[in-house]
Amino acid sequence: MISLAAAAADSAGMNGWQALLLGLVEGVTEYLPVSSTGHLLLTQRALGMGQTDAADAFAICIQAGAIVAVLGLYRQRTLQMLDGLRGKNEAGRKLAINLVASFIPAAVLGLILSKLIKKYLFAGKEWGLWPVVGAWFVGGIAILAVSAYRKRRQGAEVVGGDLETLTIPQAVIIGFCQCLAMWPGTSRSLVSIVGGVLVGLRMSAAVEFSFLLGVLSLSAATAKDAVEHGQAMLSAFGWFPLLVGFGAAWASAVLAVRWMVGYLNRRGLEIFGYYRIGLALVCAVLIVRGVL
Repeated sequence: MISLAAAAADSAGMNGWQALLLGLVEGVTEYLPVSSTGHLLLTQRALGMGQTDAADAFAICIQAGAIVAVLGLYRQRTLQMLDGLRGKNEAGRKLAINLVASFIPAAVLGLILSKLIKKYLFAGKEWGLWPVVGAWFVGGIAILAVSAYRKRRQGAEVVGGDLETLTIPQAVIIGFCQCLAMWPGTSRSLVSIVGGVLVGLRMSAAVEFSFLLGVLSLSAATAKDAVEHGQAMLSAFGWFPLLVGFGAAWASAVLAVRWMVGYLNRRGLEIFGYYRIGLALVCAVLIVRGVL
C-alpha cells in the first residue's frame, strides 16, 4: 500500500513521505510557540524542495488540518460562539466579536505587507534562512526573559482574568502582537499568548484565545493562498500529497495541542525558549558551513 501511495504522489511531483513529514511538522509546530513557518521552511530546505509558489501554497494549505483539529478540541467554544451570533449566548457573542477585533490588524497589515515579507524574509528569496534563525533566537531570549519576570512575581502564573473578562481594546492589542509573527520564525502562537498575558489574561485563557484566534488567521491565509496558487499547487503535486499532509497535520495538531495545554498549566514557556535558542544556534552553524 505504501509503495502504491508513494508512486501516486511521485507522479505529482511530491512523494508520500515528503507530504507526511511536512504535515507532521505543520501540525506539531503550528500551535507551539516555536514557529511552524520556520520549521516548514527548514524542512523544505532539508528535503531539497525548491522555494516556489506551489511549494509555499502547499505548506500553507495543509494548515487546514491544524484548523480542523482546534475546531474539534474546542467545539464547545465554537458552538458557544455560533449560539452567540444567533443571539442565544451573550458570552459567545462577546468572544466572537473579540476574536474578529483581534484578527483585523493582521488581516490589514498582511494584505499591505505580504509581497515585501515574501520577497525579503522567506528562505530562498533574499537572505536565505537567516531571518528565521534570528527570529528563533530573539524569540527564545524573549521567552526566557518573560518567564523570569513572571517567576519574580509570586503567584503571577495564576493571576489574571478568563476569556469572559477580555475587552475589545485588549483583543485589539493581542491582534497587533500577532502581527509580529509576520516575520517568519517568530511564532504566531507565541506572540498572541504573550499578548494575552500582558493584557491581563491568565495563562490558560491566553492559550485558548491564541488557539481560537489562530483558526481565523490560518483560515484566511489558507483561503488566500488556495485562491491565488491553488491551481499551481495541484498541477505540481496533485491531490494525494495534499490529503496526506492535511491528515498528518490534523492528527499531530490534536496531540500537540492536548500536550501543550497540560504542560503549560504545570510548567511554563521556558522549555520553548531553550529549544528556540538551541535550534537557532545549530542552524546558524549549518548555514555558515554551507549545509543549509
